[in-house]
Amino acid sequence: MKILITGAGGLLGSHAVKQLIGSNEIHALVHSAPVEAVPDVVYHVVDLAGSDGLGQLPDEIDAVIHLAQSARFREFPDQAADVFNVNVASTARLLEYARRSRARAFILASSGGVYGTGDKAFKENAVIPQHGQLGYYLGSKLCAEVLAQNYASLLNVSVLRFFFIYGRGQKRSMLLPRLVDNIRAGVPITLQGQDGIRINPIHVSYAALALESCLQLTGSHTFNIAGNEILTMREIAETIGRAVGREPVFPSDSVEPRHLIANIDAMKVALTVPKVRLAQGIGELLLP
Repeated sequence: MKILITGAGGLLGSHAVKQLIGSNEIHALVHSAPVEAVPDVVYHVVDLAGSDGLGQLPDEIDAVIHLAQSARFREFPDQAADVFNVNVASTARLLEYARRSRARAFILASSGGVYGTGDKAFKENAVIPQHGQLGYYLGSKLCAEVLAQNYASLLNVSVLRFFFIYGRGQKRSMLLPRLVDNIRAGVPITLQGQDGIRINPIHVSYAALALESCLQLTGSHTFNIAGNEILTMREIAETIGRAVGREPVFPSDSVEPRHLIANIDAMKVALTVPKVRLAQGIGELLLP
């Protein structure tokens, strides 16, 4: 297959490129030229925050995997335009590119955060909170989902709602690498309630396997992509503490925990069953 992967320089994108290159022709859309290019991958340097750049892409493509997201997602409202252009406007342009290029499949990376928070694991048919309560970034991800789903009669559209991906090469500002650095430095880890929120993070290798499996699907689908292991933040911090050889410090906090847990029954049936436990995978985050 000839596959375009956007966000190919990011954590999931870089792993997806390596996962798929063996038996496919990969076109990797990146914000800047990679330091270590993967052999046989065709790289396209495009700033999706702008309006140009897609003209350099192949005239025909079999699948588009749209993983790119704005790196300025924490900077609302100052960088609202960047978030919109990358998360929403580029999705619209890539959907049209996929249609014109006679693609069979379009896979969109969204976020499990669109569900809000709750005490029970969210299924894919859960009611989405009022859109004004999501915040600008999650609102933009939901907008992208709506755009993609409107192409379901023209393409095989898969929307993947990812929950806390982690793995080798992840930015240190993201949740699990930040926890590693803080625990190692003795920075207190504030928990909501006694044990903190519950989440089920997924190792990037299984997130990439889920992407690969989606390429074989027909029809329109939405999947939660998360790990098999539901953990409290206390359990996660203690696991990291054992790995770095330092006991985490937990100051008290009376705030009620706001859990974000994915039900992954559909993922396990149709895509892959994640098997990497946090105690195994966390070692990849110990190096800068």
